Amino acid sequence: MNVTYNCPACHRTTRAQIAHRSAAIACTHCQQPINVPDGAIVGQQIHRCLVCPSTELFARKDFPQRLGVALVVIGFVGSSIAWFNYHVLLSFAILFATALIDLVLYIVMGESLTCYRCHAQYRGFEEIERHGGFDLETHERYRQMAARMKEPSL
Repeated sequence: MNVTYNCPACHRTTRAQIAHRSAAIACTHCQQPINVPDGAIVGQQIHRCLVCPSTELFARKDFPQRLGVALVVIGFVGSSIAWFNYHVLLSFAILFATALIDLVLYIVMGESLTCYRCHAQYRGFEEIERHGGFDLETHERYRQMAARMKEPSL
């Protein structure tokens, strides 16, 4: 089990291993400890974020989005070139091949939990799906809260 997060002290991305009885996690760069709240981890299940006070987490595929976008762009460009050269079957074959690669990656890739507030990512926990998928309303609430916190006070 591990967590990837932005350290509140040095603002660098770090990854920490977590045992189910961990009392604290430490930044690998500045060694700033973050105390694990009581009841945050029960067995191999996570119930709240370890980095911030949020209890709202969502499950998502642990897949690099840039790779997914690159796969779509490569399929589009490849099929467009084939279509331009009047290779209709090759054009559709490229599109179906990229769709098949995407499907295989979707099936193979695991799940991770992400915190709406601090965007910490948790991997290796059980019952990740019980947190539910991404909710735009919850995301927007946290986004608006972060924007208000950055505004200067008058």
